[in-house]
Amino acid sequence: MSLKEFKPILILGVFLGLLIVSVYVVSAYWPRYEEYFFELGLLGKEEKAENYFPGDNSSIYIGTPMSWWIYVHNHMGSERDVSIRVKILNSTMEAPDDREHEPSTEPYFLEFPISLSVDETVLVPYSWSVLDAEYQNGTVVKELIVNDEFVDVDVKSVSDGRFRIVFEIWVYDQESGEFVFGWYSKGEFYSASIYMWFEFNLPYF
Repeated sequence: MSLKEFKPILILGVFLGLLIVSVYVVSAYWPRYEEYFFELGLLGKEEKAENYFPGDNSSIYIGTPMSWWIYVHNHMGSERDVSIRVKILNSTMEAPDDREHEPSTEPYFLEFPISLSVDETVLVPYSWSVLDAEYQNGTVVKELIVNDEFVDVDVKSVSDGRFRIVFEIWVYDQESGEFVFGWYSKGEFYSASIYMWFEFNLPYF
């Protein structure tokens, strides 16, 4: 191949090389507007979004075992400390509102503090059952057993007999030195919570 014939190929090669270098330089210095967030989810017994209750029946009794997993992922770009706060509510108690970023006003009975590295995912086991309940013009759930620990609660159902387990993610804020319900990303405030309904049946004797 003569130099005259090789020249167009050489020019094309140089052009492609300059293009690759330019793209690399621009991508290295171009501002990145990556969105930062947490993921919060609830998985069933086999770490899937199914099989939360035995026989897929959310109507449970004293001693009915449930094995769940709390899914948490950190996509905030830095190591963060969070607390998963667990609450039990009846159908009329105020639930968390992620649109207004307001947690449930009801107290939590259990929390799971977690330190998450960048892009780390953690599965927190949550195996539980109702240990004690009584009837007082409505069913009152008195005690749970969670991960082999006894937990006192005192929540009374209304006429529909329904309850829900609520999980809220609270994030440690370095400025205030406290955990807050939510986080900032690109100047906006976000929050996350999930809950699972169940119906508790107290046998009558």
